[in-house]
Amino acid sequence: YEDTTGPLIIDFLRELGFTVDAPVVVPDGEPVGAAITAAVEGGARVVLTTGGTGLTPTDRTPEVTRALLEAEIPGIAEAIRAYGVAQGVPTAVLSRGLAGVVGSCVVVNLPGSRGGVKDGLAVLRPVLVHAAEQVVGSDH
Repeated sequence: YEDTTGPLIIDFLRELGFTVDAPVVVPDGEPVGAAITAAVEGGARVVLTTGGTGLTPTDRTPEVTRALLEAEIPGIAEAIRAYGVAQGVPTAVLSRGLAGVVGSCVVVNLPGSRGGVKDGLAVLRPVLVHAAEQVVGSDH
């Protein structure tokens, strides 16, 4: 299927000064965990996933992400949901996306819709660089 959110995320990360590879598109479930692990092992400072955060039986991204997290950053995930609700999207509360740290990498699960991704990026814009710096021991 066509990846409509990857290009948004790539542009966003580049605007913040991150060096970004092409988006990696994988099926939900264990392939997401494998892709996160590969990115972290490859030196990624930030990994943003999209989709697989809802309530359907195939939505497994939070479960595979949780298994990898060394520390959660609950405020990010909570803020993304709250932002969506504030934008008039009551179903944003149904997202089970997580945020946390794997190694020296900040990992955030974003919703799969373009609107959900845009909301998530709006929340991340003022904090993501600082979070990535803190994870490697630099505060500013």
